Amino acid sequence: MSQKHLKEAFISNLNGTSLLEISVGLSLPPLCLLGRGLLLILYYLHYGKPLSSRKYRLLLDFLVLVSPLLFFCTVLSPIIFFMPIIVAAFCAGIFYKIYSQRKPETRVPFRQIVKDFQETHLDPEYIPAITVFRVYVNVLTSISILAVDFPQYPRRYAKAETYGTGVMDFGVGAFIFGNALVCPEVRQKSCLTQPKFSSLARQFFSVWPLIFLGVGRLLSVKSIEYHEHTSEYGVHWNFFFTLAFVRLAASLLLAVFPKNKSWIIAINLAVLYQLTLNTSSLKMFILHGSNGRDTRAGFLNANREGLLSLFGYLAIYMASIQVGLCLLKCRSSVKGWTGAVRLLLVTVLVLFLFLHLSQVFADPVSRRMANLSYCIWVVAHCLTFFIFFVVTDLALVFTKLLVKGSSVPCCWNAVKPPNTSTRHELEAVPVGREGKLAHACLISAINKNQLLFFLLANVMTGAVNILVDTIHSRTAFTLCIMHLYMFFNCLIMYILHAKNIVLKFW
Repeated sequence: MSQKHLKEAFISNLNGTSLLEISVGLSLPPLCLLGRGLLLILYYLHYGKPLSSRKYRLLLDFLVLVSPLLFFCTVLSPIIFFMPIIVAAFCAGIFYKIYSQRKPETRVPFRQIVKDFQETHLDPEYIPAITVFRVYVNVLTSISILAVDFPQYPRRYAKAETYGTGVMDFGVGAFIFGNALVCPEVRQKSCLTQPKFSSLARQFFSVWPLIFLGVGRLLSVKSIEYHEHTSEYGVHWNFFFTLAFVRLAASLLLAVFPKNKSWIIAINLAVLYQLTLNTSSLKMFILHGSNGRDTRAGFLNANREGLLSLFGYLAIYMASIQVGLCLLKCRSSVKGWTGAVRLLLVTVLVLFLFLHLSQVFADPVSRRMANLSYCIWVVAHCLTFFIFFVVTDLALVFTKLLVKGSSVPCCWNAVKPPNTSTRHELEAVPVGREGKLAHACLISAINKNQLLFFLLANVMTGAVNILVDTIHSRTAFTLCIMHLYMFFNCLIMYILHAKNIVLKFW
């Protein structure tokens, strides 16, 4: 068997992992983010100034925000259920040190600190959890697309063949979800009235880079005979095409329907698509082709997974637009956001209930078909992931009240209430307006050039696979390669951000 066929077999015919293991795994990035924030606050407490060195900031961010994830999804995966406890204990130890060593002038009763925290006002125009969610989805995707080719990456984390919930199955849907949270329809102020078809024309123009990248990936993969998992998207289709066409289809729908009814469109799309799968031969066509023997003759047969899964991904995108609109409602206080977290938790519980019913009465989760169960699962876990980040931000806001003057990049800062005349003196500044602090933040760096980061990760993954026999690599070598790969990608983004370069010209 050739190396190409060996690698294809290595990532094929898999069944995924449990919903619980994925939920446990999703708690780890927020805990890493919390640990990094607490370390920066502790540094400020001891030295009376923020960590200003760019190289030390990059090193800290990489070692705390990225490197642990490489270990969690490889050598530490057998004990993944214990890792949140260990990392949380580490964070609790740092918090206790900050609380016990805070300066005498800030030593007020704990009850008073809690009261001040609840009354704290936050910048209503900035939601750091959205930025961090999108960046971490990108980082986790970049890790997985290379790690999956090494034996140290558990096969249960890879994409399931037909039915199942692999970590990488979630990553695809989370990418769609994250894109919808910041799409133009969400960011556009409702008070601004623009011609719908003028906005639609801009959307058509804005997706050409994705089409270009999709064509580029197709030509490069075919020309070098790179290994492919055909049942993932098909023979010619790839994820860049999916991103482009989902965005175009959503823009067309929102040119006709009001955007605050996106959830209705999402439900109708997902339910009607599932009904079609169950009541027609569409499911058999997706799984086995038109002749029942997995034919790939003709464009539709060759790319049936990629083309027909667009309905499911579009449903996720429309549901995510509704989530984005809800999140951007003015919540300028800690109380407002604790209320939002409670609402999101209730929503997640309801979605998991519907997921159970969908799997029992309709179909198990299938990323290959992007069926109803898959749509519900992706939205439920994305909301769970987002809640973790909001809770992390609120915990850091609370800790910063103990150490006056401390700051953490990509996290809320307390602001004066809108009715006070001194608001602008203490107002927090969102990412992109943070001044010097933003230049020392890896999250801000990746956020500024997310598409480039994803593209660079894809190119580097291909290069590593061409140069290295990944299937037979030993653990130490795998960890070394993975760290070099991620550090190089992060370093490029960091340098571009430090020079204030954004490679976006469309």
